[in-house]
Amino acid sequence: MQIFSRLYQKTLDWAQSQFAIYWLSIVSFLESSILPYPPPDIILAPMVLKRPEKAYYFALITTLFSVLGGLVGYFLGEILLNFLLTTELIKPNAIYAVKDFFDQYGIWVVGVAAFSPIPYKLATITAGSMAMALLPFIVISILARGARYYLVASLVKTYGSQCDQWLQKYIDRLGYGLIVIVIFGAWYVG
Repeated sequence: MQIFSRLYQKTLDWAQSQFAIYWLSIVSFLESSILPYPPPDIILAPMVLKRPEKAYYFALITTLFSVLGGLVGYFLGEILLNFLLTTELIKPNAIYAVKDFFDQYGIWVVGVAAFSPIPYKLATITAGSMAMALLPFIVISILARGARYYLVASLVKTYGSQCDQWLQKYIDRLGYGLIVIVIFGAWYVG
C-alpha cells in the first residue's frame, strides 16, 4: 500500500498548479495570524522543488504574507487585551508581570517564534496584547520569517532533487514508521 507515495506525488503536482502561489499566500497569512494551519513550509518546499528558478520569489511571497498575517495577530492581541481588562476576566496585576517580561525579552520571543516551529501566531497575539512597540515587531518578524523561508527555499533549491529521489524511494516506510512512533508515544504518555 503506497498511500504516502501517492500523497507526496499529489503535493508535487499541486505545487505546479496555477493557483499554488495564491494558496501559499493565503496559508502564510492565516497561519501567522489566527488559524491553526500547517506551516507554509509544507507548500513552499514542493513549489521550490518543482520551480527552483523561482525559489527566492516564493520565499519572498511567503515572508511578506506571513508578516502581514502577523500584524493582524498583533492587532487582535490589542483587542483581546482590552476585552480582558474591560470584562475583568483577568487581573491587571497578572498582565503587568507578563508585560515586564515581554518588555525585556519580547523581541527575542517574537524572533524565536518567527524562525522556529513554535507557533508564530502565539507570539504575534502576545506582542499585541503586551503593547510591544510596532516597529521592532515588524523588523524582527521580517528578519526571522525571511531567514526561515529563504533557508527552506535555499536548501530545497540546492538539495531538493536528491531529497526528492530519496523520498520517492522511502516515503512509505517513513510514513508508516511515523504512525508507529506516534501510536507508541501516545500509549507511553497515556
